[in-house]
Amino acid sequence: MTRIVLDAMGSDRHPGPEIEAAALVAAELDCELILTGPEDLLRPKLEAAGAGSVRVAHAPDVFNMTDHISSDDLRRGETSMAVGLDLVKSGEADAFVTMGNTGGAMANALFKLGRIRGVKRPALTALFPVKTGRCVVLDIGANAECKPEFLEQFARMGSVYASSVLGVDRPRVGLLSNGEEAGKGNELVKAAYPLVAASGVNFIGNVEGKELFAGEADVVVMDGFTGNVLLKSVEAVAKLLVETIRENMMKSTRTKLGGLLARPAFGEVRRMLDPAEVGAVPLLGIDGLVFVGHGRSEAKAILSAVRLADQSVRVGLLQSLKAEIEKGL
Repeated sequence: MTRIVLDAMGSDRHPGPEIEAAALVAAELDCELILTGPEDLLRPKLEAAGAGSVRVAHAPDVFNMTDHISSDDLRRGETSMAVGLDLVKSGEADAFVTMGNTGGAMANALFKLGRIRGVKRPALTALFPVKTGRCVVLDIGANAECKPEFLEQFARMGSVYASSVLGVDRPRVGLLSNGEEAGKGNELVKAAYPLVAASGVNFIGNVEGKELFAGEADVVVMDGFTGNVLLKSVEAVAKLLVETIRENMMKSTRTKLGGLLARPAFGEVRRMLDPAEVGAVPLLGIDGLVFVGHGRSEAKAILSAVRLADQSVRVGLLQSLKAEIEKGL
């Protein structure tokens, strides 16, 4: 049975969504869930939610969204993040999930667990909805400044993730650029191109946004600044489209009737765009499985995050990443 740590003090409305998610996990997943946070606060809430059997690792302190990432903050060993990561480091747990401060999670993970030997920079890794299913996109914000060799490692780690977790045979890997030709892109993309081509992944060259969303690549690599802008833009456009369609469907009786007929199709689109379906993104390159979700997450998203962590443990994601990085040493 896998052992997954959930930071009970991570979400914006902690610990309510985490407690509700804990009850769902206990009912639906075959894993041991460990919540980190103040035990005197969590235990009564777990009992009331019917999840009294869930284990609590006492952590009296919280790494807040407003906390500065400094050496003093990272040495606060009693935060719910720190206690959870210590459980992974000691081998008492297999993966850590938090809906807390992304920068804090990255810094705490590096401080507590370190990088996989040979990894130059960890990468935040998202699953984007595309025409053919999901595409692994990295980095989406951990590294605003990148060197070409970072992108080469992102390509290899992303390929392992797509293969291990999504079950894609020989994932197609592309570099995000402003043109498909090998000479296109900024200096970073141009310098990274031959490195990725020689890395051993199934490299298909440069891809533009249209190829990404058409599902023509399984993994798309970029620096963290570009990835974060892309992520936030996609989220904003998706929200705009859904809201615009809903508003127009309510304008007249005719459009309301049409909306009723199209409801199953719109429901599928909504599900595809719903970030709660994935729940969290992994920090690939950390020497431990660490997943970070959005602070606004509700119980459904947290359940999805724990499910992803559980699956990643079961398929041996960390071991596969280590084996891939070892090849380049």
